[in-house]
Amino acid sequence: MSSTAAPKPSRQDGLRTFGVVPFSRLTTFRRNGAPVGVPIWQAADHEHIYMFTEADSWKVKRLRKNPRVEMTTCNWRGVLDGGATWAGTARVVDSAADVAKAYAALDAKYGWQKTLTDWMSKLSGRYDARAILEITLDD
Repeated sequence: MSSTAAPKPSRQDGLRTFGVVPFSRLTTFRRNGAPVGVPIWQAADHEHIYMFTEADSWKVKRLRKNPRVEMTTCNWRGVLDGGATWAGTARVVDSAADVAKAYAALDAKYGWQKTLTDWMSKLSGRYDARAILEITLDD
C-alpha cells in the first residue's frame, strides 16, 4: 500500500494565494522557538508579500532577532481555514521606494478599507509609527 503526500505548494502558489485572500496568519518565532501567529492584511506582487504593523510591535522585535516566518490563510479572527503553509523570511523595509511599492500593492488590494484605516491611523497619530514588512517565501 502506497501513500501519496500532497505536493508542497510552490512559492508562486503562495504569491498567487496571498495576492487574493483577504487575510492571512503570519507566524513569527520567539527566542525559545515558540510560534506566535497573528492575522494580517497582506498584498503580493510577483516577488514579495507586504504588510504593515506598528514599528514597536512584538512581531517586529521578534523579526529583528529571527527573520524566519510562516504564513497560511485564515479568517479575519486568525482562525486557520485548512490552507497550505509557506515558510519564508521577513524584513523591515527601509527605502522610500520599497515603502511606496508596498503601499501601492496594499492600496490596490484593500481600497476603501485601507483608506479608512490610514485615515484613522493619521487621526490617532499612529500612521508615522508604522513598519512595512516585506516577506519572501522560500522556494
